[in-house]
Amino acid sequence: MGKLRLAGFVLRLLLSVAGVAIVTATAFYAIPHNPTTVGFAYLLLVLVIASTWGLAEATLTSIAATLTFNFFFLPPVGRFTIADPQNWVALFSFLATALITSRLSARVKRQALDAVERQRDIERLYTFSRAILLSDPVEPVAKQLARKLAEVFGLDAAVLFDRRTGEIHRAGPSDFQGADFEAMEDQLHDTATQGTSFVDPERKRVITAVRLGSEPIASFAIQGVFMQDSVLQGVSNLIAIGLERARAQDLAHQVEAARRSEQLRTTLIDAMAHEFKTPLTSIRAATTSLLSSPDQPLASRTELLQVADEEAQHLQTLIDDALDMARLESDNNNRHVQLRRELIDPRELVEAVVESLHTQIDKRPIEIHCEESLPQLALDRRLSKLALKQVLDNALKYSPPRSPVTVRVSDGNGMIHFEVTDSGPGIPVPEQGRLFERFYRSPSVKNQIPGFGLGLAIANSIVQAHHGQLTVTSRPGETTFRMTLPITAQTDRTGTRQ
Repeated sequence: MGKLRLAGFVLRLLLSVAGVAIVTATAFYAIPHNPTTVGFAYLLLVLVIASTWGLAEATLTSIAATLTFNFFFLPPVGRFTIADPQNWVALFSFLATALITSRLSARVKRQALDAVERQRDIERLYTFSRAILLSDPVEPVAKQLARKLAEVFGLDAAVLFDRRTGEIHRAGPSDFQGADFEAMEDQLHDTATQGTSFVDPERKRVITAVRLGSEPIASFAIQGVFMQDSVLQGVSNLIAIGLERARAQDLAHQVEAARRSEQLRTTLIDAMAHEFKTPLTSIRAATTSLLSSPDQPLASRTELLQVADEEAQHLQTLIDDALDMARLESDNNNRHVQLRRELIDPRELVEAVVESLHTQIDKRPIEIHCEESLPQLALDRRLSKLALKQVLDNALKYSPPRSPVTVRVSDGNGMIHFEVTDSGPGIPVPEQGRLFERFYRSPSVKNQIPGFGLGLAIANSIVQAHHGQLTVTSRPGETTFRMTLPITAQTDRTGTRQ
């Protein structure tokens, strides 16, 4: 690149001298002339070269024009001497005028280029600020900032170190690699903790701090383009705003999650109290009848005991589900769910879940389609039942009252697939990616159907703990949740069988 620039500069100098030669030959041989006309022609050439190329080329042109003006047009012609002292004044006036005008023209050109560059920097800063406002909530903000910085300013590489998280994000066509990156990593840490800066002119690399007030909160490195200090400061301020904005959003989400968790606890207590009353009432009614009339026929007493036993089992199921929900909510915060695996028949699992939801199902048709000879699964019985129960309950809740719900169980690629299909209104595509977030509920049904947005999140946590996957496909009039579980139990990263 340096050799090309030097060759271009030399070529411009030669063309400048050639321009003087052309004006001289034209005025001396082709067109009748006088010294004043020739002087203006030389001066015009100097101005054109100064405005087109720069001061160095214009200066050389001025000197060459002065010499040829003296040799060819001021008497005595053909010699570098001047007989008339007035012509000395004219010659030096021409040289001074040429040099001054070339310098002024070059300065105006440089100022125009600087103005264009400043305008370009402002546009880039504006584009970078818009990228911060339109950042994706799913991807880490620091990673997006590094990528956008490299894209907007055309950098060879950009690296951003977030001091709060301790993470380093790289972006650009040629990321830093190997020992070079390790050395720069130490510099990034020093910059983010001490507020120092590093400049490497040879590699066109700058490392500077990102401050929030007077405290450094991050640091970033750029390579490939030298930025003015004002632009670097603007980039630093925008990065600080982006990181602080992301942190504020995270805190707001945590506060909202805490508020909803507290609201959930209160509502769950009320709901459990209501749910517990139903089996307790039946048990009390059966035992009261037995105690008040101990001489009842054997068949009547047996029936009452069966009612009490069934309702006691129902009560036990409610208590176990409540405990599982509380445990899963806590485990979800710790990102780990303990499993107690045992072999389970997929068909029996579906039938048990359908039986546990007989109150919600009421008279709605539930169609169960299971392939023959399905292999058994190594699952946590209670948690897998709870996961499928949440998915089926979701289908019952969001589909028309008398419409059928279909459950299909199939085998393929070493996996068992549980599909629950309802004929509800469908889920918009932008919302499908957020269905498994804790507390997320669609704005279209938020105030119409009761719930807290935890059921699918809990089901997803259970499925992931079994090394499976929970997905959704939806269109108007049909929604299918697919719960895929591996037939063979896998091990976690520590090698412990789960």
